[in-house]
Amino acid sequence: MRLTRLRLTDFRSYPAFEARFDGRIVAIAGENGVGKTNLLEAISLLGPGRGLRGARAAEIGRRTGGESRAWAAWGRFEGPLGACDIATGTVGEEGADARRKWRLDNEPLRSGAELADRAAAVWLTPQMDRLFQEGASGRRRFLDRLVWALEPHHAREVAAHETAMSGRNRLLAEGRRDARWLAALEDAMARHAVAAAAARRALATRLNAVLAAGTATGAFPAARLDLLDPIAQALDQAPALAVEDRVREDLAANRGRDAAAGGAAVGAHRADLALVHLPKDMPADLCSTGEQKALLVSVVLAHAALIGAARGFAPLLLLDEVAAHLDQARREALYAALSDLPAQVFLTGTEPDIFAPLKGIAEGFRATPSGLVPMPEFPVPNPA
Repeated sequence: MRLTRLRLTDFRSYPAFEARFDGRIVAIAGENGVGKTNLLEAISLLGPGRGLRGARAAEIGRRTGGESRAWAAWGRFEGPLGACDIATGTVGEEGADARRKWRLDNEPLRSGAELADRAAAVWLTPQMDRLFQEGASGRRRFLDRLVWALEPHHAREVAAHETAMSGRNRLLAEGRRDARWLAALEDAMARHAVAAAAARRALATRLNAVLAAGTATGAFPAARLDLLDPIAQALDQAPALAVEDRVREDLAANRGRDAAAGGAAVGAHRADLALVHLPKDMPADLCSTGEQKALLVSVVLAHAALIGAARGFAPLLLLDEVAAHLDQARREALYAALSDLPAQVFLTGTEPDIFAPLKGIAEGFRATPSGLVPMPEFPVPNPA
């Protein structure tokens, strides 16, 4: 799967933007604040989810006069299912309540979850350096992006669970105890929670096998991904239907507690992720920042190899300032691993020199406030 064209309108710092990409590895150099991360964010939004910044739709548009404008992002993809055009944005919507829309080949979609089998991206950003010191929600979103690339329907399961949970939370907050309505919402929560847990569990098992083999991660440390989820653990001991029944019963029995707490204590939203540095037998949250970055790189590399083997194509890899935070040996190991992966990669950095080992391999651009300028020292390679 490759992104060959990107076009933006009133997206973040860009009034208008258009670029073509021919390389399988695309290196983008530019000063801080010039808009490199904005481009990666735009790419990340051409698929399920809220993108690498997790921003609300109304926050993304270019600001003029203190107001955020309606925005649009469009990309052309080449993949196993052929070429397709994906667009998203808030065109036609204004104000703080502007809603995001999606289109596939110019046909409207009900939600971004419908894009999961046509485009997927996994990213590493400087903001993720504290992924293992902060709350579970960021780790869960990271895990779900990994799962989407293996099981496209997982995005729909997570979205359906959130919709049912929001409806139940609202009824409980309003003091409305319509038993049949609540039972229907809890049935939906149970079904979608178990499906989501099963997909996460399957991804963790398969990804750990690739990580243990070490062939995709090169010089990066061996790692193990541990899924911390009572529902997934229950699936180790009982069939899915029995686990669904248990979740449904727990939800029904704890309506009063959940009403007081303002949310459900059981469900897909309670899953968490732990990562272990195997050579040190140390949890990631106890490792140094550099070691945590190296562990995340291991996971991303192993994931790309896994998805490439399982689906015939890997998700896009969006690596924002990753190379700058690695020592020289690991930087060279990263470039060597990326050259061997069946994935299109977008890399950003402040200086072109950091990408020097990729000359002849990567397509290079210098980012400016008005767009991308090809770097002559990075001639366009033949697409892999």
